[in-house]
Amino acid sequence: MNQEFIQAIYNFIPETRVLTELEDLYSYSFDASFGEYLPELVIQPKDPDEISKVVKLANKYLVPIYPRGSATSLSGGPLPVEGGVVLDMSRMNKKLVIDKENLLAIASPGVITADIHLAAEEVGLFYPPDPSSSHVSTIGGNLLENSSGPKGLKYGTTKEYVIRLEIVTPKGEIVRTGGKTVKNVTGYDLTRLIVGSEGTLAIVTEVTLRLIPKPKARKTLLATFNQLVDSGYAITKILANGILPAAMELMDNSCIRAVENFQPCGLPIDAEALIIIEVDGHPLAIDEEIRACEEICFSVGATSVKVANSDHERDEIWRARKMVSPAITELGPTKISEDATVPRSQIPAMMERLKEIREKYQLTLVVFGHAGDGNMHPNIITDKRNIEEMKRVEDAVSEIFEVAVELGGTLSGEHGIGTLKAPYLEMELGEAGVDLMKSIKEAWDPNHILNPGKIFPKPGVKKVVLTE
Repeated sequence: MNQEFIQAIYNFIPETRVLTELEDLYSYSFDASFGEYLPELVIQPKDPDEISKVVKLANKYLVPIYPRGSATSLSGGPLPVEGGVVLDMSRMNKKLVIDKENLLAIASPGVITADIHLAAEEVGLFYPPDPSSSHVSTIGGNLLENSSGPKGLKYGTTKEYVIRLEIVTPKGEIVRTGGKTVKNVTGYDLTRLIVGSEGTLAIVTEVTLRLIPKPKARKTLLATFNQLVDSGYAITKILANGILPAAMELMDNSCIRAVENFQPCGLPIDAEALIIIEVDGHPLAIDEEIRACEEICFSVGATSVKVANSDHERDEIWRARKMVSPAITELGPTKISEDATVPRSQIPAMMERLKEIREKYQLTLVVFGHAGDGNMHPNIITDKRNIEEMKRVEDAVSEIFEVAVELGGTLSGEHGIGTLKAPYLEMELGEAGVDLMKSIKEAWDPNHILNPGKIFPKPGVKKVVLTE
């Protein structure tokens, strides 16, 4: 790395927040996805002015900058694929203000998302986006990946709640987008463009979130099925009957068995699938809705339905779902996590195709996810040291993406494109669509400083490559 660049950084950031030792750099070389890339430098900024100066220097010396929160990305979002600087945003975590009168939360990007949930609920408000990693992930990372979680079915994703941003542009300018009002049509909606941009268009230094009143009551049920496809029919039939649950989660048999082996929750290990359904709102309305959900589940072949009668029982049901990710990591040393999404009407078809892919490639492929909005999480458990099996994994992952697009879906519902899905971008958006996105990136970031190597495919690379 250019030594003049490093010396210039020391002029305004103390050495204690500039990491150069190899052991420190390795700590920033990976995230929750697949692959490792060693940065040349790690900087821990504390305010927007420091970030602005860093970015301006990066443009001068053509040094790539990679913003990073808690590194819970499942698509390679913060990986420093071209070396350069990792910008550790975790120290920018001091501000969290709940504006109850205006139903807003104002937060620094390094604030943990679960802390926003708790702060909002203390004053009777609600921030719905709830990714599985919310207890460790930062709000800055969540919004740049447009993470959502189980409640996206009823309440939408992160982009529906971000109404104002303070950002540092790829040229180093400090800019505010949006405002504190719910209605705002002044000029282009830059806020929405930045949300989900995976750190390629801006570095977020402050976020203003819209909150809503906390629902008065909720009811939860767990239904089991002997046929995976029947659980899909239950999901589509419930939605077709005018019921919009807060969440509808799916676990297949492999997930059920993994959870029971990891931390027993009393799940039926012979069931091919289970779904968790939660409704919220007025107490009288949800009593009627949960009964209707129970009847529909039985009508399409559910073998059992359990409705939680207390907060403890509800927590036990959700504990089983939250155990899925840690449990399936026990099945093998390497976990490839995906999140192909299809229209709700195609959920049963997607489930059948995933079953075919599992059998075709003879892989440990487990399926769970936010089934109510079609956001499926096929996870392949493998061993990256087994080159022959990894070749089959590559083919299976490619086929999963192809099937999702074929069924009218999308490559990603919430994990983002990052590095792993970049080769398939044109398959979904077409050449003209990708070129339009590239033109926006070029206009904002002509020197390709900010998070290069993400979203856009490398020339000639047509499929995911997990082996070297």
